[in-house]
Amino acid sequence: MSVLEKIKNKQRLGLEDAIKLYDLDLFELASIANDIRREKHGDKTYFNINRHINPTNICKDVCQFCAYSASRKNPNPYTMSHEQILEIVKNSSKNGIKEVHIVSAHNPDTGLEWYLDIFKKIKMEFPQIHVKALTAAEIHFLAQEYKLSYEEIIKKMIESGVDSMPGGGAEIFDEKVRKRICGGKVTSQQWLDIHKLWHKAGHESNATMLFGHIETREHRIDHMLRLRDLQDETGGFNAFIPLVYQKENNYLKVKDFLTGQEILKTMAIARILLDSIPHIKAYWVTSTVKLALLAQEFGANDLDGTIEKESIQSAAGAKSANGMPLQQFVDLIKNSGFTPVERDSVYNEIKVW
Repeated sequence: MSVLEKIKNKQRLGLEDAIKLYDLDLFELASIANDIRREKHGDKTYFNINRHINPTNICKDVCQFCAYSASRKNPNPYTMSHEQILEIVKNSSKNGIKEVHIVSAHNPDTGLEWYLDIFKKIKMEFPQIHVKALTAAEIHFLAQEYKLSYEEIIKKMIESGVDSMPGGGAEIFDEKVRKRICGGKVTSQQWLDIHKLWHKAGHESNATMLFGHIETREHRIDHMLRLRDLQDETGGFNAFIPLVYQKENNYLKVKDFLTGQEILKTMAIARILLDSIPHIKAYWVTSTVKLALLAQEFGANDLDGTIEKESIQSAAGAKSANGMPLQQFVDLIKNSGFTPVERDSVYNEIKVW
C-alpha cells in the first residue's frame, strides 16, 4: 500500500513511510495537511495576547546554536531583578495579556528560590495571568544544581503558581546531533521524562523541534514520532512547535539555510504525523510572519501571540525583538483568509475576531 493510500485510510505512518512524505509535491502535501487542519479546526487560527520575559542570559551550558546566552558572541550578561520583572508584568497587564511566558538561561547564580519567588509574586499580584515557565532543560539544570528529583522541582513549580510548561529545550532528539549542538544539556530521554511527569501531575505542556541546522529529515521524523508515542501515553501536549533555526551569532556555522519549501513541508508533515497533538503552531518569531501565514495552508492552526518583547531568537537574527501589535496580528490572519481566534494558554476560546 502506498503512503498516500495509508493516509487516505487514516493509517499511521512509521519512520520509513513518513520520510517518503518529503518526496511528495509541495502542494500535494499542503492539500493533505490542510484537509486534516480543517477537519480539526475549520478556518480558525488561534493566537494569544502574551508577554515573553527572558530574565537572565547567564548560562552554565554552551549550546552551539545559541546566540542568546552571554558568551564571546554575546558579551552582554544580564539578570533582571524581581522588581523589573513585576514592572514588566504590570505594564503588560494593561495591554490585556493573558499569559506570561518565562524562559531563560541556566544561571547558577540566580537559584531555584529566585525563580519560585517570582512565580509566587506574579500569581499574588496578577492571579488572572497564566504563568507558563521553565523548559524541561531548565528543570533538569535546577534538579542537578540542587540535587533534587524532577518530581520535587515540578511539585515546587506547581505550588509556586506555574500553570503550564513551554516546549523548549527539545532541539532534536537524536543524541549524536544533540551531542554536537547542545552537549551537556538535558538528554532527549530526560526531556521526555520531565514532560511525562508534568502531564502525570495533571498539567499540560507544549513540544518543540529545532530544525534547519545539521539534522537530517530522518532526524526530524524520529523526533516527531517520539513525541507522538508520549502523547499516546499521556495526552498532555497542547501543541507542537517546529522552530526554524536562526543562523546569526552562534557557533554552528551552518551555510545552507532552509528553503521556504522545506519549512512548509516540515509543517505539513507534522500535521499529518501528529494526529494526537491537537495544534500545530507556526511560531512567526522563527519562521518570519509571511511564512507563518502561509503555513496556515500547510496544517498550522496557531501563530503563537503578540509577544511584546523577545530576546532569545532575536539575538540570532529573528525580527521579533518588539513583538507585534494586536490589531496588526488580527488583520494579517483575516487578510490571509482565516478567522482569528484569541485563546487562553490551554486553547479555551476567548474571542472570535
